[in-house]
Amino acid sequence: MGGNIFYFNWEPQLMVWLQLVLGDFGTKVASLVSAFGEEMLMVGIMGFIYWCIDKRWGLYLGINLTASVTWNPMIKNIALRPRPYMVHSEVKCLKPVDKSGDIMDPLVQGWSFPSGHSCNAATVYGSLAYYKRAKALIAIAVIIPLLVGISRFALGVHYPTDVLAGWALGFASVLLVSWMQKAIKKDWVLYLILLATAIPGLFYCTSTDFYSSLGMMIGTYIGAFVEKRWIRFENTRSVPRMIIRTFIGIGLFFGLNTVLKMPFNKDFLASGTFASLMVRTARYAVILFVEVALYPACFKFFKKKA
Repeated sequence: MGGNIFYFNWEPQLMVWLQLVLGDFGTKVASLVSAFGEEMLMVGIMGFIYWCIDKRWGLYLGINLTASVTWNPMIKNIALRPRPYMVHSEVKCLKPVDKSGDIMDPLVQGWSFPSGHSCNAATVYGSLAYYKRAKALIAIAVIIPLLVGISRFALGVHYPTDVLAGWALGFASVLLVSWMQKAIKKDWVLYLILLATAIPGLFYCTSTDFYSSLGMMIGTYIGAFVEKRWIRFENTRSVPRMIIRTFIGIGLFFGLNTVLKMPFNKDFLASGTFASLMVRTARYAVILFVEVALYPACFKFFKKKA
């Protein structure tokens, strides 16, 4: 397995106690709460805001998130901390990151420190509150990341210190990238600087989550550049259109992810070679470019038809 094993004695003890207390019902609740930091919901939230409510707010959210989800695995691949259930037999893995892969392989499941779900939750919900400063959003920015973080070590997939680090990285990313978006007036300069921060990861990151995130970063930035200059779609206040735009957009995300895998052998995609990781990066770059630029370009056509 490899990696660097480090923990406080109270961490596995707390996780074992929580798992005993939770039982089957509590585990289901924790799994549901954990979903508030997962990819599908993040895409739904960003897409709904970007396609329907306020594309500037949605892009702001996307820029913050793509930065933090890329920096997170860069730190993980330095810390190389195995997940707690890989180290402590008494800790159960109640919700693996990749159900189809070997739960004991950190290159498939991702390293443990910092927690990606906790970082995602802090970044997304923190960005919502930082942009609007509404009391309800501020409450959400505190409560949801807190619950997501607790669920992650209750499910046995992160140490509590992973969660603390994930929260810190997420909220720090919101503050730093928000400041950069205000300070740097030219979008393409901002995008190049953020992409430059990810380049070192190409030389040492071996886990797939870094390459997925790098692709999302590339696709989002190119898509935003293209949309601003040539597409310029309009948001909508029509509830039916909001629902249609969001559901089609989410379906497009997962549909493209499946279709773009088809030309490649499954063993190749799971091989972890540099070529397979570059294919993964390209796949996510194409998906996010479509979501940010090409899919919204269809809105004008549908509006004329309507």
